[in-house]
Amino acid sequence: MTAAGQELHFADAGEAADLAAFLARLIHYDRAAAVRLQAGGGVLAVFGRPPSFEVLAIRTARLEAIIGTEAAEAAGGTGEAGASGPGVLDTTVSAGELGDALDTARAGRTADGTEDRDRGLVVTVPQAVTGPPWAGLLPPRGGWRRVNGLPGVDEVRGAVAAAVAEFRARDAELPEERRTRAERDRIGHEIWSRTLGDTGLPLRAVHAAQSLGFLRPVRAAAPAASATGAGAGVGGGVATVAPDTAAEPLALLAAGGWLRLRTPYGSIAVRTSGLSGLSVTPA
Repeated sequence: MTAAGQELHFADAGEAADLAAFLARLIHYDRAAAVRLQAGGGVLAVFGRPPSFEVLAIRTARLEAIIGTEAAEAAGGTGEAGASGPGVLDTTVSAGELGDALDTARAGRTADGTEDRDRGLVVTVPQAVTGPPWAGLLPPRGGWRRVNGLPGVDEVRGAVAAAVAEFRARDAELPEERRTRAERDRIGHEIWSRTLGDTGLPLRAVHAAQSLGFLRPVRAAAPAASATGAGAGVGGGVATVAPDTAAEPLALLAAGGWLRLRTPYGSIAVRTSGLSGLSVTPA
């Protein structure tokens, strides 16, 4: 769907700011990064793929409405995309252009003296771009089941720190003639392909969560971030928010050959094989 010119009315400016920070991290890894946007049911999901990690990263934010004629057409001409409620959106855009649009909207609020983290923000959707291959293969919308055995958040952070320390130590031990990009990539692939305990989740997924800011401590005064980041569904649409995820720091879910590490600030999804041997319970 061509979405340029549509307006996203964010329910909370703080969530929009967190989304801007997420986009900035994606651009850090890939200046030409693209993101796929899917919205419905009052929630926007933003999918990105930082190339260093071979995972999908998902950030969500609540919407009050999507304004635009094409959104109205997608809603069947009922006016559902008007100011009275959220509409429908599915498009791929430049992460940099979306980040610029968010920054422009936030700067405008500051300039006119209306800056308030708890008030909404209006952002214009950039022109659609040709999506990269990964954008056509997203995690499933539903059917997620909880995977048992995920360590606590401190243990997860510790596993990332230990892996980073091992990589640095092994890199430092390389003789000069072997200190090449290919050798370093080989060491990194070996380390980050290991799984987190018995969960089947590759360490690269946890490393991505740490690098994108998803493992930082939960803000005591930010229940909205917990709700949207933790419980929103992913895949072919945007599901509703699970009511009990605000108090849950981390959860590991499985569906259709995917694993998803869910955090209060977003999710990391990775395609895996051999999921049938995992012990799973309903999410």
